[in-house]
Amino acid sequence: MSSKFRMVVAELPPAYFAMVMATGIVSIGSHHMGFWFVAVPLLWLNIACYVVLWVLTLARLAFQPKRFIADLSHHLSGVGFFTMVAGTCVLGSQLVILLHAYRWGLILLAVGLVLWGIFIYGVFTALTVKEVKPPLEAGISGVWLVAVVSTQSVSILSGLLASQMDHRFLVLFFSCCLFLIGGMLYILIITLIFYRLLFFQLKPESLTPPYWINMGAV
Repeated sequence: MSSKFRMVVAELPPAYFAMVMATGIVSIGSHHMGFWFVAVPLLWLNIACYVVLWVLTLARLAFQPKRFIADLSHHLSGVGFFTMVAGTCVLGSQLVILLHAYRWGLILLAVGLVLWGIFIYGVFTALTVKEVKPPLEAGISGVWLVAVVSTQSVSILSGLLASQMDHRFLVLFFSCCLFLIGGMLYILIITLIFYRLLFFQLKPESLTPPYWINMGAV
């Protein structure tokens, strides 16, 4: 592996799967508006982005495991891993809505559900048990809301696939439960963000690159 590629892998932000989220949202929206000439190319572009990001992520896990684990317990970058869940389930929703590819939708739902279970417990547990923690104004941002988006994305894909499953009412109940969990997470997180905005000074320098590097050691 070249040194340049190693550098790219080492510096890969976990939240890059937001690219898949955004592309999928535009594609689905275009489909519902009848713009198939936009929706279909974006679907194939999204598949390519998803595969490339997974290759880079697995390479980072294999060759930079310490950096990968450090990001999991980082108050700002750790929640970025939830974009992997949301990206997976948004792509699954794309395949179901645009191509009626229910089998691939089921596969991506399974992947998304496993990732959601790993990160919803792994990230928040790591942030809870770490000894040194940043103050609230430095440790929370709007990125935390991706935890809500990931939960709702699993709920939506489950609902789309319910008609293709034997126990569809149980699947719909599961989808509803995840929707309610996402709502609960939203109330908790948006309250903390609102509290930060109202009672702490907003300093642009707190998000400069040196801040992120220093936080990586926390």
